[in-house]
Amino acid sequence: MTITIYHNARCSNSRRALELILASGAEPHVIDYLAEPPTRAVLADLISRAGLSVRDAMRTKEKEYAGLGLADAADDALLDAMVAHPALINRPFVVTPLGVRLCRPGDLVLDILPA
Repeated sequence: MTITIYHNARCSNSRRALELILASGAEPHVIDYLAEPPTRAVLADLISRAGLSVRDAMRTKEKEYAGLGLADAADDALLDAMVAHPALINRPFVVTPLGVRLCRPGDLVLDILPA
């Protein structure tokens, strides 16, 4: 069983999700998405599979959001901004055989962890 977490160690939600994954006995593939941002296609796929809008997957309180004038931007521009500035990607995204979830709060990972 493969579990992947797009992780930011400074984020309490991300740390909590990772903690729960590890407690389940799984050995997840941990991607530091700030150092290794997903491609535009991967990011769009994660967002779609999680059932989110592109804007729902964006961190609007980051300085880049205002600095890039993204408040009224279209989805394509938002995706491009998130790839160029991965701090704008909301976290953590977790991928398991049971689906994809933006785990905010981190306990939401429990919904997609295999028993």
